[in-house]
Amino acid sequence: MDIVIHKIRLLDVERAPAFEEWVTTEDYAACPDLPSVRQFSVQRVSLDPDAAFHYFELIAVTSMTDFERDMAVPAFSRLVDRFSAMAEIAEEAIGTRLGAGYRANSKNAADAMGS
Repeated sequence: MDIVIHKIRLLDVERAPAFEEWVTTEDYAACPDLPSVRQFSVQRVSLDPDAAFHYFELIAVTSMTDFERDMAVPAFSRLVDRFSAMAEIAEEAIGTRLGAGYRANSKNAADAMGS
């Protein structure tokens, strides 16, 4: 499984409530239409206007090849258009998880990590 990490910088921190509303009602809701996406979450870091980034998102995907295929669908393009009106990717990191990872209170590590 591959993990994509985006550090996100808002174009205007005053629009943070609108961005967060969009993430929770539209961005998350689109995930079932993207078969490669296994997990997705956005975390607030800082709303300081001078911060290097304001949020980061973690996207766990079956593979980058699968995710790139999903990025070609119209639903993904609409997400990108809306995102780009409010924010920009300040930095991106892509990696492959080592093993199944760990999550507390799971039957086993593979089940816990969605593998």
